[in-house]
Amino acid sequence: MGVIEKGVVMRPGYIDGKTKLLLIDGRWVPAASGKTFETRDPATGMLLAEVAEGDREDIDLAVAAARRAFNGPWSKWKPADRQLLLLRLADLIEANIEELAALDTYDMGAPISRTRAGRHRVVGMLRYYAGQAVSLHGETIENSLPGDIFSYTLKEPVGVVGAIIPWNSPLTASIWKIGPALATGCTVVLKPSEVAPLTPLRLGELCLEAGVPPGVINIVPGYGATAGAALAAHLDVDKVAFTGSDVTGRRIVQASAGNLKRLSLELGGKSPDIVFADADLDAAVPGAAMAVFANSGQICSAGTRLFVEQKIYDEFTAKVADFAKALKVGIGADPETQVGPLVSGDQLDRVTGYLDVGREQGAQCLSGGERLTGGAYENGYFVAPTVFGGVRDDMRIAQEEIFGPVISAIPFTDIDEVIERGNATTFGLGSGVWTRDVGKAHKLAKSIRAGSVWINCYQAMDPAVPFGGYKMSGYGRESGKQHLDEYLNVKAVWIKTG
Repeated sequence: MGVIEKGVVMRPGYIDGKTKLLLIDGRWVPAASGKTFETRDPATGMLLAEVAEGDREDIDLAVAAARRAFNGPWSKWKPADRQLLLLRLADLIEANIEELAALDTYDMGAPISRTRAGRHRVVGMLRYYAGQAVSLHGETIENSLPGDIFSYTLKEPVGVVGAIIPWNSPLTASIWKIGPALATGCTVVLKPSEVAPLTPLRLGELCLEAGVPPGVINIVPGYGATAGAALAAHLDVDKVAFTGSDVTGRRIVQASAGNLKRLSLELGGKSPDIVFADADLDAAVPGAAMAVFANSGQICSAGTRLFVEQKIYDEFTAKVADFAKALKVGIGADPETQVGPLVSGDQLDRVTGYLDVGREQGAQCLSGGERLTGGAYENGYFVAPTVFGGVRDDMRIAQEEIFGPVISAIPFTDIDEVIERGNATTFGLGSGVWTRDVGKAHKLAKSIRAGSVWINCYQAMDPAVPFGGYKMSGYGRESGKQHLDEYLNVKAVWIKTG
């Protein structure tokens, strides 16, 4: 359990020096190869744990276990039984949320204030899915054929689901995949990122404690090129649910062709966040800033293209830059930290590379723009919250997903112009609009080609409201009743009664 000592949340007891194993068929087992990999605290470089490294052989074992469970007793569970299981799991997560939040913080660097705040969301998602578990149904359909023929539909679980999640929000991402599977009667092989596997593994312990039967939830950490690729291509996997980059998403689409498995893909973004001169600027400044700086910019729907109406451009960008300079950057375990480290050295290299590219292409750095070193930053992957002004649409920092705390501020003059420029991206995940004019708000809501439009807010999320992308941001939805449909097949039944 994470506890506060001298103002810092200490490492949870799960980080106990023992090698973390794979969860396959209800048992904790080493990797078939015997290999392990390290996971480290991105704020300090400290070794957290050795983790069993799953690969193709382990994926085969996990998929076989998931298939046995799907065809076996799990298929006999009634909706009310699955509902009670989800509610038990929700209660266990709520009881252990301090530990889970601390694991997310230590393993991937997010501020403890952020990981704790996710409590209501993850518990709420499970309780929402519990409600949906007893609400799934087909429908009777009047057909136009001659004679007495009755027609109706059944909704049935799709089968074995391969779930591949990223490192930027391990607990939430895991629940987003496990929850709908349990609600619909599917089974899961979950492949967490090798960068942040500890929270999903601890969640696996809680699943067993809640009474999830052997084989229903299997957890196999490993690398994308081995475990992830094997899961995506596996011929006995009926569906892949993936969250990650568009590059990997395309590979998964190709890998799925072997058995034409179902796919849902939540991929990257380069979301426009549009601020009009008539907006409440006192709300829009922190809103636009934290639309990017939250989680150190490591959010797929971050509002990284900040479009600001020309007449307030200089004033507004200066205020956002001042806000950025005032944010406390530090280790995630400090409750006062507002911006933590990036997750890894590779991510640090990626983000600092874009900082160089921005300057080379003529953008003006209004705040940040550098790696933080020395003192408490010495062994971590810290980048100062950065605001670039004078950004043009054709600059790489305005077109490519950076996945770091970097805002590209771009001026615009009128609503039709900003609609066209806001949509001029291969992505379409999130978007924001700041205005007091309800007409503008409705026009933008209809015109922006993105899965979510936040008006006078950003990153609002609720279990009942679907989330997903347009264009290269993927397809399928998570949350909402649409999410459950991603895990269900629809069967038509015809009965000639006379």
